[in-house]
Amino acid sequence: MEKQQPALQENLIFHPHNVMLFLLLFGLSLLFLALTISYSYIRVTMDVPPVQLPWLFLLNTVVLLGSSYTMLRAKRCYIDDDTHGYQQNLRATIGLSLLFMGMQGGAWYWLFQINSVTMASSTTAGFLYVLSIAHFAHVLAGLPFLISFYLVAKKRMVDPVTVLVYFSDPEKRLKLRLLTIYWHFLDVLWIYLVLFLGVNWLI
Repeated sequence: MEKQQPALQENLIFHPHNVMLFLLLFGLSLLFLALTISYSYIRVTMDVPPVQLPWLFLLNTVVLLGSSYTMLRAKRCYIDDDTHGYQQNLRATIGLSLLFMGMQGGAWYWLFQINSVTMASSTTAGFLYVLSIAHFAHVLAGLPFLISFYLVAKKRMVDPVTVLVYFSDPEKRLKLRLLTIYWHFLDVLWIYLVLFLGVNWLI
Protein backbone atom coordinates (compact mmCIF):
# COMPACT_ATOMS: atom_id res chain seq x y z
CA MET A 1 0.00 0.00 0.00
CA GLU A 2 1.26 3.47 -0.86
CA LYS A 3 2.45 5.43 2.12
CA GLN A 4 -0.01 8.09 3.16
CA GLN A 5 2.43 10.88 3.97
CA PRO A 6 6.15 11.28 3.32
CA ALA A 7 8.31 11.98 6.33
CA LEU A 8 8.29 15.57 7.50
CA GLN A 9 12.00 16.00 6.86
CA GLU A 10 11.53 14.92 3.24
CA ASN A 11 9.27 17.93 2.71
CA LEU A 12 11.65 20.40 4.32
CA ILE A 13 13.31 22.44 1.60
CA PHE A 14 16.16 23.40 3.89
CA HIS A 15 16.88 19.90 5.18
CA PRO A 16 20.73 19.53 5.15
CA HIS A 17 20.62 16.66 2.62
CA ASN A 18 18.43 18.70 0.28
CA VAL A 19 20.63 21.76 0.61
CA MET A 20 23.84 19.78 -0.05
CA LEU A 21 22.40 18.06 -3.11
CA PHE A 22 21.03 21.20 -4.71
CA LEU A 23 24.25 23.10 -4.04
CA LEU A 24 26.10 20.25 -5.73
CA LEU A 25 23.77 20.25 -8.72
CA PHE A 26 23.96 24.04 -9.00
CA GLY A 27 27.76 23.90 -8.91
CA LEU A 28 27.87 21.16 -11.55
CA SER A 29 25.47 23.10 -13.76
CA LEU A 30 27.71 26.17 -13.60
CA LEU A 31 30.83 24.06 -14.27
CA PHE A 32 29.47 22.42 -17.41
CA LEU A 33 27.87 25.65 -18.60
CA ALA A 34 31.22 27.42 -18.27
CA LEU A 35 33.01 24.63 -20.14
CA THR A 36 30.54 24.61 -23.03
CA ILE A 37 30.57 28.42 -23.29
CA SER A 38 34.39 28.32 -23.37
CA TYR A 39 34.22 25.66 -26.10
CA SER A 40 31.90 27.84 -28.20
CA TYR A 41 33.99 30.97 -27.65
CA ILE A 42 37.22 29.25 -28.70
CA ARG A 43 35.58 27.74 -31.79
CA VAL A 44 34.26 31.13 -32.90
CA THR A 45 37.33 33.24 -32.13
CA MET A 46 40.02 30.74 -33.20
CA ASP A 47 38.06 29.00 -35.98
CA VAL A 48 38.94 25.56 -34.61
CA PRO A 49 37.22 22.61 -36.36
CA PRO A 50 35.00 20.40 -34.16
CA VAL A 51 35.66 16.74 -33.37
CA GLN A 52 33.35 14.05 -34.74
CA LEU A 53 31.02 12.81 -32.02
CA PRO A 54 31.56 9.07 -31.38
CA TRP A 55 28.43 7.07 -32.23
CA LEU A 56 28.77 5.34 -28.84
CA PHE A 57 27.95 8.68 -27.21
CA LEU A 58 24.53 8.51 -28.87
CA LEU A 59 24.00 4.88 -27.82
CA ASN A 60 25.06 5.78 -24.29
CA THR A 61 22.24 8.31 -24.18
CA VAL A 62 19.77 5.44 -24.52
CA VAL A 63 21.61 3.49 -21.79
CA LEU A 64 21.46 6.44 -19.39
CA LEU A 65 17.78 7.01 -20.15
CA GLY A 66 17.23 3.36 -19.28
CA SER A 67 19.07 3.72 -15.96
CA SER A 68 17.03 6.82 -15.16
CA TYR A 69 13.84 4.88 -15.84
CA THR A 70 14.86 1.91 -13.66
CA MET A 71 15.86 4.32 -10.88
CA LEU A 72 12.41 5.88 -11.09
CA ARG A 73 10.87 2.41 -10.99
CA ALA A 74 12.94 1.56 -7.90
CA LYS A 75 11.58 4.62 -6.13
CA ARG A 76 8.03 3.67 -7.11
CA CYS A 77 8.56 0.11 -5.84
CA TYR A 78 9.87 1.53 -2.55
CA ILE A 79 6.70 3.59 -2.15
CA ASP A 80 4.57 0.53 -2.98
CA ASP A 81 6.49 -1.75 -0.56
CA ASP A 82 7.46 -3.97 -3.49
CA THR A 83 10.55 -5.77 -2.18
CA HIS A 84 11.31 -7.78 -5.32
CA GLY A 85 10.71 -4.89 -7.72
CA TYR A 86 12.78 -2.51 -5.60
CA GLN A 87 15.84 -4.78 -5.57
CA GLN A 88 15.40 -5.75 -9.21
CA ASN A 89 15.30 -2.14 -10.40
CA LEU A 90 18.28 -1.16 -8.26
CA ARG A 91 20.22 -4.05 -9.82
CA ALA A 92 19.16 -2.93 -13.28
CA THR A 93 20.26 0.65 -12.58
CA ILE A 94 23.67 -0.56 -11.39
CA GLY A 95 24.04 -2.79 -14.46
CA LEU A 96 23.09 -0.01 -16.88
CA SER A 97 25.45 2.42 -15.14
CA LEU A 98 28.32 -0.06 -15.49
CA LEU A 99 27.38 -0.58 -19.14
CA PHE A 100 27.46 3.19 -19.66
CA MET A 101 30.94 3.39 -18.15
CA GLY A 102 32.20 0.48 -20.27
CA MET A 103 30.81 2.03 -23.44
CA GLN A 104 32.41 5.35 -22.56
CA GLY A 105 35.73 3.54 -22.43
CA GLY A 106 34.94 2.16 -25.90
CA ALA A 107 34.12 5.64 -27.20
CA TRP A 108 37.41 7.03 -25.92
CA TYR A 109 39.26 4.06 -27.46
CA TRP A 110 37.54 4.81 -30.79
CA LEU A 111 38.69 8.42 -30.58
CA PHE A 112 42.20 7.82 -29.30
CA GLN A 113 43.30 4.54 -30.87
CA ILE A 114 41.34 4.34 -34.11
CA ASN A 115 40.99 8.02 -35.06
CA SER A 116 44.18 9.21 -33.33
CA VAL A 117 42.28 12.02 -31.59
CA THR A 118 44.03 12.95 -28.34
CA MET A 119 43.55 15.81 -25.91
CA ALA A 120 46.52 17.51 -27.60
CA SER A 121 45.07 17.13 -31.11
CA SER A 122 43.07 20.35 -30.90
CA THR A 123 41.34 22.59 -28.39
CA THR A 124 37.94 21.14 -29.28
CA ALA A 125 39.25 17.57 -28.85
CA GLY A 126 40.53 18.53 -25.43
CA PHE A 127 37.14 19.93 -24.47
CA LEU A 128 35.36 16.78 -25.69
CA TYR A 129 37.55 14.65 -23.45
CA VAL A 130 37.22 17.00 -20.47
CA LEU A 131 33.42 17.21 -20.75
CA SER A 132 32.90 13.46 -21.14
CA ILE A 133 35.45 12.53 -18.45
CA ALA A 134 33.93 15.02 -15.99
CA HIS A 135 30.48 13.51 -16.56
CA PHE A 136 31.92 9.99 -16.26
CA ALA A 137 33.52 10.93 -12.94
CA HIS A 138 30.17 12.00 -11.50
CA VAL A 139 28.50 8.76 -12.62
CA LEU A 140 31.36 6.90 -10.95
CA ALA A 141 30.93 9.02 -7.79
CA GLY A 142 27.23 8.14 -7.54
CA LEU A 143 27.72 4.41 -8.12
CA PRO A 144 28.92 3.52 -4.57
CA PHE A 145 25.75 5.08 -3.09
CA LEU A 146 23.63 3.10 -5.53
CA ILE A 147 25.43 -0.15 -4.72
CA SER A 148 25.14 0.61 -1.01
CA PHE A 149 21.37 1.01 -1.32
CA TYR A 150 21.11 -2.36 -3.04
CA LEU A 151 23.37 -4.22 -0.60
CA VAL A 152 21.59 -2.79 2.45
CA ALA A 153 18.20 -3.68 0.96
CA LYS A 154 19.33 -7.22 0.19
CA LYS A 155 20.74 -7.64 3.70
CA ARG A 156 17.78 -6.23 5.61
CA MET A 157 14.85 -7.48 3.55
CA VAL A 158 14.81 -11.01 4.95
CA ASP A 159 11.43 -11.26 6.69
CA PRO A 160 8.18 -9.24 6.94
CA VAL A 161 9.32 -7.40 10.07
CA THR A 162 12.65 -6.20 8.67
CA VAL A 163 10.95 -5.33 5.37
CA LEU A 164 8.41 -3.20 7.25
CA VAL A 165 11.17 -1.45 9.22
CA TYR A 166 13.17 -0.81 6.03
CA PHE A 167 10.24 0.67 4.09
CA SER A 168 9.18 2.77 7.09
CA ASP A 169 12.55 4.48 7.49
CA PRO A 170 12.06 8.18 6.57
CA GLU A 171 15.81 8.74 6.30
CA LYS A 172 16.13 6.07 3.62
CA ARG A 173 13.14 7.44 1.76
CA LEU A 174 14.71 10.88 1.70
CA LYS A 175 18.11 9.60 0.56
CA LEU A 176 16.54 7.45 -2.15
CA ARG A 177 14.63 10.46 -3.46
CA LEU A 178 17.81 12.56 -3.52
CA LEU A 179 19.76 9.79 -5.25
CA THR A 180 16.99 9.55 -7.85
CA ILE A 181 17.18 13.31 -8.46
CA TYR A 182 20.97 13.06 -8.85
CA TRP A 183 20.62 10.24 -11.39
CA HIS A 184 18.03 12.18 -13.40
CA PHE A 185 20.34 15.22 -13.34
CA LEU A 186 23.22 13.17 -14.79
CA ASP A 187 20.87 11.94 -17.50
CA VAL A 188 19.72 15.46 -18.44
CA LEU A 189 23.31 16.71 -18.29
CA TRP A 190 24.48 13.97 -20.67
CA ILE A 191 21.69 14.74 -23.15
CA TYR A 192 22.71 18.42 -23.04
CA LEU A 193 26.37 17.53 -23.70
CA VAL A 194 25.55 15.18 -26.58
CA LEU A 195 23.25 17.75 -28.20
CA PHE A 196 25.81 20.51 -27.70
CA LEU A 197 28.72 18.49 -29.16
CA GLY A 198 26.52 17.09 -31.94
CA VAL A 199 25.29 20.52 -33.05
CA ASN A 200 28.84 21.87 -32.94
CA TRP A 201 30.04 19.02 -35.12
CA LEU A 202 27.25 19.64 -37.67
CA ILE A 203 27.92 23.36 -37.93
